[in-house]
Parts: sequence; structure tokens; C-alpha cells
Amino acid sequence: MDTDIEIRVERVSQLFNMLDPFPFRERDLDPEAEAYIVAWARELPRGAPMRIVVHLPEAEAAASEARGLPEAMRHYFMDREIAVSGELKELFRVGRLSLTIGCAVLAVCLGIAGLIGEGAFSRNLAGFAAEGLLILGWVALWRPMEIFLYDWWPIARQRNLFRRLAAAEIVVRGTSGRA
Repeated sequence: MDTDIEIRVERVSQLFNMLDPFPFRERDLDPEAEAYIVAWARELPRGAPMRIVVHLPEAEAAASEARGLPEAMRHYFMDREIAVSGELKELFRVGRLSLTIGCAVLAVCLGIAGLIGEGAFSRNLAGFAAEGLLILGWVALWRPMEIFLYDWWPIARQRNLFRRLAAAEIVVRGTSGRA
């Protein structure tokens, strides 16, 4: 199948972070295993269903850990999707707060710039100060616009990728000889 992600290991434990104190089904994937799976998943067509095929020696594939592997991997990718969704939600919260602050700064700068124009300064100095305040006000909106226009895309793409990985069919295959 063109949308298969093939993994060959000697033991199921190679796929998981052994320093993680949780039971097998709740354990984190090893960072290298996750990076490998995610890198291959990014290369696959976006709309196509994915399948993760884990090749193990016959004896290891018949073990209870191997039977629980699909559930453990699915659980891990669902947790990653939830975590990345939280990051996206937090980014939008920061964006809304930044936008509120930026709009307030812009309003204050425009108000002061309007007052300076009518003040007792020389015409050149007043124009310089008013333009500086106008620029400052627009710069205050830079970060919220960056968040709402650009920063959320990669996070949403990552969330969608983890969602696809969580929905992927996960198959454990026994192989004769070395994996």
C-alpha cells in the first residue's frame, strides 16, 4: 500500500520510552520512533488513509505487548493531538490578548498624535512626534497579526497530522528471521 509507514524492530520496547514510568499502554513513544513515523506521515498524501506496519520477529509479534501495540500507539497519537490542540488554543488566547493590547496602544497613540498636531510644538517636531506615535501604534499590532495570519498554520498542520496518525490502521506483522 502506498500509504504504509513501515517500521522494523527487534522488540516492541524499542518503540517506547523506557524511562516513562507509566504502564505499557500509556507509555510515550521513543522520540526517535515518533520522529521517524511523523517524518514518513508528512510525506504521504493528505487525504489518503494511513497504515502503520510494525514488523517484528515471529516470537515477539505473538507476545502480549505486541497485541497491545496498536492501542498504545493510537493512545499516544491521540494524546499528542490533544496536546497540540491545547497549544493552538493557547496561541489564539495570546493572540486575542495581544490584539486587545495592540488596539488600545494604537488608540492611545492616535489620540496623542492628534493632540500633538494641535499643540505648541513647532510644525516639524509635531509632525515627527505624531508620525512616530502612529508607527508605534501600528507596531503594537504586529504580534497579534503575526499570530492570526501565520503562526497558527504549522500548529494546526501538526494537530491534523497527529489526528491522522491516531486514526491510522496499525498492523503488527511477524517476520521470520531478523526484523
